[in-house]
Amino acid sequence: MMCKSNIKEMCLNSAFAVFSFFSLQKCNDSILVAGTFLLLSRLAKAYSFALTNTHRQISISTIPVSMGSVGRQRRSSMKTQLVSAIQLEEVEMEVNNPHQEVNSLYQEINKPHQEVNSLYQEINKPHQEVKEPQTYSVEEAVETIGFGRFHILLFIIMGSASIAEAMEIMLLAVVSPEIRCEWHLDDWEVALVSTMVFAGFMVCGVLSGYVADRYGRWKVVFGGSLWAAYFSLLTSFSPSYGWFIFLRLMVGCGVAGCSQGFVLKTEFIPASYRSYLLPLASIFWMVGSMLIILLGMTVVPTLGWRWMIRLSVIPSVILLLLFQLIPESARYNVSAGNVQAAVETLQRIARMNRASMPPGSLVEPVVKDRGSWRLLVSPAFRRTSLLLWYSWFVASFSYYGSVLSSSELLEKNLLCVTDADAEHQQKHSHPEDGLCYCIPFGFSDYQTLLISCLGEVALIPLNIFLLNVFGRKLSMVLLELMAALFFMLVNICSTMFGFTILLFLIRSLVSMNFNVVYIYTAEVYPTAVRSLGMGFCTSFSRIGGMIAPFIAQVLMSHSVILALLPFTVACVLCAVGAFLLPIETKGRALLQSS
Repeated sequence: MMCKSNIKEMCLNSAFAVFSFFSLQKCNDSILVAGTFLLLSRLAKAYSFALTNTHRQISISTIPVSMGSVGRQRRSSMKTQLVSAIQLEEVEMEVNNPHQEVNSLYQEINKPHQEVNSLYQEINKPHQEVKEPQTYSVEEAVETIGFGRFHILLFIIMGSASIAEAMEIMLLAVVSPEIRCEWHLDDWEVALVSTMVFAGFMVCGVLSGYVADRYGRWKVVFGGSLWAAYFSLLTSFSPSYGWFIFLRLMVGCGVAGCSQGFVLKTEFIPASYRSYLLPLASIFWMVGSMLIILLGMTVVPTLGWRWMIRLSVIPSVILLLLFQLIPESARYNVSAGNVQAAVETLQRIARMNRASMPPGSLVEPVVKDRGSWRLLVSPAFRRTSLLLWYSWFVASFSYYGSVLSSSELLEKNLLCVTDADAEHQQKHSHPEDGLCYCIPFGFSDYQTLLISCLGEVALIPLNIFLLNVFGRKLSMVLLELMAALFFMLVNICSTMFGFTILLFLIRSLVSMNFNVVYIYTAEVYPTAVRSLGMGFCTSFSRIGGMIAPFIAQVLMSHSVILALLPFTVACVLCAVGAFLLPIETKGRALLQSS
């Protein structure tokens, strides 16, 4: 009986183990292993307990029958305790064993989602930095590309524009004796010819600057050159004095557009090369001046002044073809919002120079106030503009004063020359009214003009030295003071050689000053109003050019010292104004906007 009871207990424990095993199959691996280990331990204890009871039953069977009732009670009590213990363990296992759905939900909640985890890793990934895209400005691109073959081509072509401009201006000095003789003009009528040219320059200077800032530099330079060449050709067919001065007025308007070529050239040249290349541009002005003088020497005595003007148009026609090789200013394209055209222009320059572009993309703000005259008189530029306008007035007044004074002094033999030959000792006058209209240049007069033209380039090394050592402002101060001194020295009696040297030095000084003023103006104003600022300045300069003929050609006939004194005073005052300029542009990058 006792053996059957023990076997029964063993069977119950085995059945419970099997049931628990299959129940644990629905759990995860870790819980399954732990539960299996617990069940096996409980099963081993059950068998051990059953075996112990069997031995106890064997031992009890040897006890007297009188003890049987006590044994039965004890075995019944032990059985009850064992069943209670097994039931308690079942309850504990049911409580501690998670249900399949609860366990899977727990795993889903605590399992990191793949996308969330990857995003978390990206956010917290070390050493990963957010890099901004690389950008560059036009100024950085110009400096990175550097100087090369494109700039040599630009220097030659845009310098040729100065040849055409110089020929149109210097033509006045050569043709004045001829038209005076043909139409019997008085001094004021001859001076009016030069004045009308500068009047056209003054009116169209502001207009060309505005159009260049609004619609592009290249268009204005090309259109101005075409306009000047066309009306210059028509000048040679003038039937009367009235038509002549009207057509020269139109020529002056076209020449104003040509002057924007200096802005176009400046905006392409790196900062470190501007103080070297821009003064060298005066070589082309000298070439133009010498060409018109050589034409006067060779063509006027044989074919007359009309053919001289027709031949002088040829360089302008060639120049119109060469302009096709020069692109529009990249700085203008950027300021107008045409970034792609600016990039293509810079890439073209880089290929020609065999250089590389800076990394990244071109980024510049679009300038909305392009061509606004208000910026020129704003607090940032008001003082600069006022002083520059006067500086340009004096630069033109003194330059054309020196050119026309030389012509007038040679034509009328007004010099105090101690060793004058028979030709220069003769004072020309008409027997009836005291005036002589036909006073043509002699060969020696053309030679003196040629030598004075060489003065415009002879001191270029000195000009470059002053720009790089003393800067723009002090260079203007020194040049103006020296020009004032040499203007007064013309009044001193000297030999013909000494007079030629004086003309040479005066032309050198006023030409160098003009170079510095040009460079300073192109550098001080931002791209948004650079052409307009240049246009205003050139217009004020032409006011000086309009006044200069009446002093150099009209007043000179009455008193040499009274005619030269205004040039001296103007140069001294200009030196003071240059010293008061608030901005020094030496080595400074060109501004894109204010």
